Amino acid sequence: MTTPARKPAPNGDPAAYRDALVARAQAIFDDLNFGEARRWKEAEPGRKVVGYLPIYVPRELIHAANALPLGIVGGGDAIEVIHGDAYYQSYICRIPRSTIELGVSGRLDFVDGMLFPSICDVIRNLSGMWKIMFPHVYSRYFDVPQNYEDAVGGNYYIAELAELREDLERVTGTKITDEALNNSIAVYNENRRLVRDLYALRAKVPWKAPAPEIFLILRAGLVLPVEEHSEMLRGYIAAAEAAEDRSLRDNSRVVLSGMFCEQPPLNLIKSLELAGCYVVDDDLLLVTRWLIDDVPTDGDPLANLAAAFLHHSESTSSKYEPDQAEKGKYLIAAVKRSGADGVIFAAPSFCDPALLERPMLQNVLRDADIPFIAFKYAENSGQMQPIREQAGTFSDAIKLWSGA
Repeated sequence: MTTPARKPAPNGDPAAYRDALVARAQAIFDDLNFGEARRWKEAEPGRKVVGYLPIYVPRELIHAANALPLGIVGGGDAIEVIHGDAYYQSYICRIPRSTIELGVSGRLDFVDGMLFPSICDVIRNLSGMWKIMFPHVYSRYFDVPQNYEDAVGGNYYIAELAELREDLERVTGTKITDEALNNSIAVYNENRRLVRDLYALRAKVPWKAPAPEIFLILRAGLVLPVEEHSEMLRGYIAAAEAAEDRSLRDNSRVVLSGMFCEQPPLNLIKSLELAGCYVVDDDLLLVTRWLIDDVPTDGDPLANLAAAFLHHSESTSSKYEPDQAEKGKYLIAAVKRSGADGVIFAAPSFCDPALLERPMLQNVLRDADIPFIAFKYAENSGQMQPIREQAGTFSDAIKLWSGA
């Protein structure tokens, strides 16, 4: 059960409290020097920070080592990539180049380790690049199983987790006991429950919890300690639900798909809602809710984390699908769960996992008679008018011809 939300505002004004939380999340989003994480590290001698790229890493292991997991999702549209372009070719997505830019410009000089999860070949290569460029920083490509049988993929994943556990103990100088790891699992279970509550609130009353605000609140969780982020989530949920300063508009309800790795500019998300689309579900910042059920907090924590990944995790284009007959059905489930009218496929340019799988997902939606459109973006996209026009036309078409 989710911990009851605290009172939404000390001064009794839920709208003001909600806006204050969003303003803080916006400040964290704008700070490419990661001031919050730097202050956390400097607050006590010996603290360590371990960065990770999006999708999925077992943040519980980092937390159990008394280190701060720091989500790195590129530089967005606020950073000019100069050095990064010298390390990578131009016909790949932008996130590795802007991540390199963050590194060589000193913005990540306080990070003690970097984890590069199994997303695609580009991120695999980025892990090798990091080892060459920053040999003093612990760097690991974190692989995941392609066989989902417990006796095969499960045992493999447990061994990967055990090796990562040993590495983190060396980096942090802290022994990761089973008790500490189970406690960390409980902390992240609570955080994921709150994220699910946030998504449920938006699906129910999207005008009270608009997508740009949800995005900012979730982004803050990549930088803040998880306990502090859970407090932010509780406060925002309570305040957004109680506030009465926003009214329902005649928008279409849509699901966003394809944004699981390189994140879009904030203005792109704003443009979709300005165009008449309530975003009621998405795969933005999927690491915040990758595991869809609580992980048990007793027994062997590594085995529990492995079983959760194999059997209780989100579907996405970069994840192996053991049952091909199930491919794409998660999108239909998302549409039904959120009451959406259609799907917008928005993938980063040159994102092989998303773009290669898109035709199969479109066929699944077509068979289910669910409307969809598709476009591409980059994290530094500046021209939003074409996207806004396309989304607006899609919203109008839904309202005119689908009976929504």
